[in-house]
Parts: sequence; structure tokens; C-alpha cells
Amino acid sequence: QETDHTGEIANSHTMQQNDASSSTVSAQRGGVLRKQSEEKEDSVMDRLLVVVILAFICVIAFASRLTSVLRFESVIHEFDPYFNFRSTKTMVEQGFYGFLNWFDESSWYPLGRIVGGTLYPGLIWTSGLLHYILNALSFTINVRNVCVFMAPLMSANTALASYFLVREMKDNSAGLLAAIFVAIVPGYMQRSVAGSYDNEGVAIFALIFCFFLWVRSVRTGSMMWATLCSLSYFYMVSSWGGYVFITNIIPLHAGMIIFLGKYTNRLYVAYNVWYAMGTLLAMQIPFIGLNPIRASEHLASHAMFIGMQLYVFALYLNKLLKLRAFVKRFDWQRTVRALVVGTVVLLGVLLLVMYALRNRSPWGGRLYSLFDPTYAKKHIPIIASVSEHQPTAWTSYFFDMHGLILLFPVGVVYCFHRGTDETHFAALFGITSMYFSSVMTRMVLVLAPACCVLGALAISDLLHSFIIPFRHHDELVEHVRAKREAQAERKAAKAAKRASAPSTPSSSSARSNGKSSSSKQRDDKEPARVSAEICLIVTAVVLLFLCSYVYHCTWAAREMYSNPSVIMQSNDRFGNRIIIDDFRNAYYWIRQNTPEDAKIMSWWDYGYQLAAMANRTTLVDNNTWNNTHIAQVGKAFASNEKQAYEIVQKLHADYVLVWFGSVLGYSGDDIAKFLWMVRIAGSVDPTVKEKDYLSPQGAYVVSDQAPRKFLRSLMYKLCYYRWSSIQFSQWQEKGMDRVRSSVIGDKNIRLKYFEEAYTSENWLVRIYRVVHPDDCALPDRSTVSGPPDYINYQGKSLVRKMPIKEI
Repeated sequence: QETDHTGEIANSHTMQQNDASSSTVSAQRGGVLRKQSEEKEDSVMDRLLVVVILAFICVIAFASRLTSVLRFESVIHEFDPYFNFRSTKTMVEQGFYGFLNWFDESSWYPLGRIVGGTLYPGLIWTSGLLHYILNALSFTINVRNVCVFMAPLMSANTALASYFLVREMKDNSAGLLAAIFVAIVPGYMQRSVAGSYDNEGVAIFALIFCFFLWVRSVRTGSMMWATLCSLSYFYMVSSWGGYVFITNIIPLHAGMIIFLGKYTNRLYVAYNVWYAMGTLLAMQIPFIGLNPIRASEHLASHAMFIGMQLYVFALYLNKLLKLRAFVKRFDWQRTVRALVVGTVVLLGVLLLVMYALRNRSPWGGRLYSLFDPTYAKKHIPIIASVSEHQPTAWTSYFFDMHGLILLFPVGVVYCFHRGTDETHFAALFGITSMYFSSVMTRMVLVLAPACCVLGALAISDLLHSFIIPFRHHDELVEHVRAKREAQAERKAAKAAKRASAPSTPSSSSARSNGKSSSSKQRDDKEPARVSAEICLIVTAVVLLFLCSYVYHCTWAAREMYSNPSVIMQSNDRFGNRIIIDDFRNAYYWIRQNTPEDAKIMSWWDYGYQLAAMANRTTLVDNNTWNNTHIAQVGKAFASNEKQAYEIVQKLHADYVLVWFGSVLGYSGDDIAKFLWMVRIAGSVDPTVKEKDYLSPQGAYVVSDQAPRKFLRSLMYKLCYYRWSSIQFSQWQEKGMDRVRSSVIGDKNIRLKYFEEAYTSENWLVRIYRVVHPDDCALPDRSTVSGPPDYINYQGKSLVRKMPIKEI
């Protein structure tokens, strides 16, 4: 009985121990499950917080670009956007195929223009699709409002694309910083405010999104991501000529990876899928055609493709020759077959390249200008005449990027220090865009997101370097110590294994082990404790920088980039705002008072606006595809009245329009552009020389020091006709040009072959009717006695005494 009792007691103790152990295990499991659930809840909350922050950033990106609409109205800005707006209306009215076959008879008279095959249609396609979807969902909205708000909408998408790109390189915090930087950076905002309906509005989103997909495809080696990268590249090709930047930077990045010895099969899959699909898709754009295989701008992608195949073939041979017992297992038939196939493929590729190079077109003038800033001025003055093709001033970098331009080198150093394929791409993106922006102001648009990416990486690494060690110093120390213990155990196991092995390691392996161990010791060094004062100072400096950055960006968006070029404003002495709407009034006058088949001659800058707002036929416009035709117009303005009349008659022009800004002090008028007209005309006709329009001292003046040829030119006469009767104050002489700060040299201008038809309220636009031989005799307006039609300008808007005459 005692034995049975003792056994029952032992069993009971065993059961109690089992219960205790099971309860302990269940408690541990519960703790693990509770910890996992808490981590899952934290991850869910983190993701939700990231989504909320991204939504807030998108709202900021969209709302910060609406100042021009709130201040003025829903109106298209600048010059090129008016052609895009007119093209979008045509596509909505005539359909997709009608737009592709659209022949515009009202431009480049008498040549015309095949619009569907001479433009990048990505912007028009995007706006037309959005208009169709909104109207299908019963959101009634006209085409103009879709065009006005397209750029702010795409800027929000650009912020999202920047977040995904930087997250691939570092983490969520750096991605959020990049998103907010891109959302409000002035360098990007200058082409993405409401009303700036230009190709860059959607192209920058396509650029950043394509870069994100490329980085993801290189990291994962997935054909799906590479295919999506090709589709994004196709969207970029259809949107902007800057797609050449992607075409060259991706092969450059692939070559950089191979040069650094980091080649993997993932790179092979990513590049070859992008190259094959991207090239085929790019050729589907009518304006591009066969340029991807014929143009010199695409040569880097072809060279990288061929070079990668040769490199992989060399790796295959190297691997084949290093096999063990190679002589015994050598398969002659397989090796010979591989060599024959490889040789045939290589010869075929070389023949294809030679055939493509046989008819390869040279680089474009804009691309030459990126490598030689003086090329355009020497050989293609029409390119050099555009202000955005000039080299960038140093002050523009700070204005368009603020403090990000100072963080640019820090971000580049961080990218090379980290040494991953993703950060190498960011550094390459920043360095190339910095160079191209230095020789062409327009490329600041590409530099701005690059500065945002590098600046976000720099600030994120700075905060992590100071805040993380301060908040989690003990955890980091424990992690490093545990890592050291694990490494010590591995070293002991390896030492025991080497001791039991018969052979000893060579000196070279010992040296390599010593190097690796020393590098690991450096990597496993315990982090130094960061004081609270240093952490507070660093955080305060970063917050001060972010606040100043936000203030500068909002000021630049409000004051500098939210003023449409067709509407200007000024303030009187009481601070009241005065709207100057001369341009739209002049175009409306043309629309209402000229025949529908009237042809307007003006400088090419105003062609798109005339066609869109005045709805009249123009001789030249902003497409600038025919340099000879533009040179004829420039020669007409540079010639005397009789010679100009003969040229105008050959061009069949009915009206001549000029911009004149001396009343308001507007410095962008045609007198300021006149020398470029002379240079462009001289590039076709050598008899037109720039020196003939300069003073004996070589200066460009409008006073009595100006040469006789300039004083008798058509441009001078049309701008300064009746100007000698204008006096701004009693202390100034009549005929004072407020822009050039001098009195005109010819105060007795008379016109014989041109008749003044309209002059806007502030003289910004002047329109003259061409007196054709079959017209009835017209009196010589310059000899009519009596007071002039305009009163003296004394601080008020210049208005007519007589109503506008309708021709």
C-alpha cells in the first residue's frame, strides 16, 4: 500500500510538473503570439500612417498649384500649351484616328502641317482619356478645365512615384521626404502649375515612375517589373523628347553595374526585356518612327545590349573552362555547337548594327548643345534664340531647389558609400542631370526631382545617424554583442574544422581572412552614445531647413510661377490690382474684325496663340520645323518697308502683328527679339548681317546712334509708329522708350504699304493691315493733320480718344 501510495504521489508530482511546464509553454506561446499580434498591429498602423501622409502630400501638391486659377481664372498659360489645348479639342471632337490624320491648313501657310505625325501625343491622349472617363461618369467638364488642371493632377502622381523610388533605395521615411520635396519644389512647379498644359507636366511623372520600375526590376530580376518599366518608357516616349535621357541613363547604369563587378542574372533579365520591348514600343509612335534603330541618340542602348551579350558569353566560356576534370568530361560536340551558334548570332547582330549605322541620322541640334553650349549660337540660331536653351545661372539653382542644392553632394556621397545598385542609380541620375542642367536651363526640370531624391536620402541618413543611436543605444549595443558572439562561435567551429583537416590554408587565404575579420570588426564596432544636446541641435537644424524650404517654395509658387503670360497685373499707387489683358483683347479683335481666311504674319513665338485664340491662319509658329520659312519672316522684319512689302506679298499675308512693351516697360517685346530675327535670317540669306544693325561702337540701341538700316527696318517702323507723340511726363522728352531708356532715333515715321488697324490699350500688341495692290486707294495716315489718336501717358492707362476702327 505504501508503495502504491508513493507511486500515486510521484504520479501526482509528475502531473503537476507537466501541467506547470505546459502552462509555461502555453504562456510563452501566448506571449509570442501576443508579440506577433502587436507587431502586426504596429505594422498595420505604420502602413495606415504612411497612406494618410501620402494622401496629404498629394493634396498639397495639387492645391499649391492652383494660385493662378484663384488669382485670375481658369486660363491656359504661355505659348506651347495653346497648341496642346487646340490639339486636345480636335481629338475630343474628331476622335483618336481623326486626330492622327489631322492636317492643319491654318498653320505654316501655305505649307500646312500634319499634326498627328509631328508631335508627342502622350499629353493629348491622357487629357482626352480623362475627359472621356469623367463625362462617362456624368461629371460634366469641358476640355479647357481638363487641360488646366492636368499638370497639378500629374504632380500628385509624381510625388507618389518619388516615394516609391526612394523607398526602393532606403526606407519609408526617406520616401516620404522625397515625396514632399517633389510636391513643392519650384524647379518642377514652374512647369506644373494650373494652366501650364505642356508635355513636361506628364513627362516628369513618366520619368520618375520609369526609374522606379527599372530599379525594382534590377533588384528583383522579375520579367513583370521589366515589362512594366517598358510600358512606362513607352508612355514617356509618347509624351516628351526628353525620353532620350532615359534611353541613355539606363544603359549607363547597366554598364556601371558590370564595371563594378556586380553583374547578376537579374540585371540581364531586366535590361534585355526593357531594351527589346521598349525599342519596339517606341517605334509605334508616328513622330518617332524608326529613330530608335536609326538615330544616334539611341546608340548607347544598342551598344550596351551587344556588350552585355558578349559579356555573358565570356562568363559562360569562363565557367565552362573552370569545370573540374574538364579534359575527361569535355563534350566536344556541345562546345563546338555552342561556339558555332554564338558566332552566327554575333555576326548577325554585327550585320544588323552595321545596316542600322549605314543610314544613321546625326544628333539633333538640341542634343549637340548639351555637349557644346556654343554650338546652337554658331550653327542653329533658332535654337539659341529660345531663353530656356541658354546655360543656367548659379542663382537659378538656389531659387529652383533652395537648400536641396547644398544637400546634393551629400546625397551623392551617401549613395556611393552605401554601394547598392539602387543608390548607384540615384547618384548617376543626379550627376548626369546636374551636368545637363548647367548647359541648358530647361533641364533644371529634370534636376529638380534628382535633387529631391538625393536630398531626402541625405536628410534621412543624417537623422538616422543621430536620432536612432540616441533612442535605441542599448538595443544596438546588445545587437552588436550578440552578433560578435555568433561570429566567435563560427570562428571556433571553423578553427576546429581546420585543425582536423590535413591541409593548412594558404597565405593568401589567411590574408583574406584577416582582411575580412578586420572589416567585420570595424562593422561590428559598438555605436557611440549620442548626447541629447547633439541630437536636439541636429533635429532643430533639420526642422529649420525644412521650414525655410516650405516657405520659399510656397512663395515662389505664389509670386513667380502663378502668373499666366497672356494676362499681366500691376498695382496703382493705392495698392489696387490692375489687370492688363491686352493680349487676349487683341486676339479677340482679330477674331471679330478680320476675314476668316485672313493670314497673320508675326514672329514664330505667337503662332500657337494666334491659331488657338484668334482662329486665324499663321505663317510660322512655335513648332519651328522649317527654318527657311522662319528666316523669310525674319528677313521681312529686318528689311526696309518696300523690300518687306515684297516679301509679305510673296507670303500672302494680310495682317502683321508685333509686340511692343515700351509703355509698360515690358522687356520681352519684338524690339528685344529683333537681333535673333536678324541672326536667323542671316543663317539662310548671307546678305542679312547682324553688324549692319549695330551702332559704330557695336551696341544695340534704338536712339539716334542706331544705324540707318535699323531705323528704316519694318520692325522699327511698326513698333515706333506714332510713338513720337507720346510723353510720359512733362520732365521727359517725347518718344522716350521706357525699356531701352532712350529717345527713339526716328520721330518722323511714315508708312506707305501698311496701315495701322489696331493698337491695344497699353500698346502691347499692334496690328497693321497690308495694303494690297487691288485695294482701293487709302490716304496716307502719316500726313493727316490734326492731333494724334492717343493722349499723353501720365501715370494712367493709355486709352484711345477714338473708337477702334474695324477693317
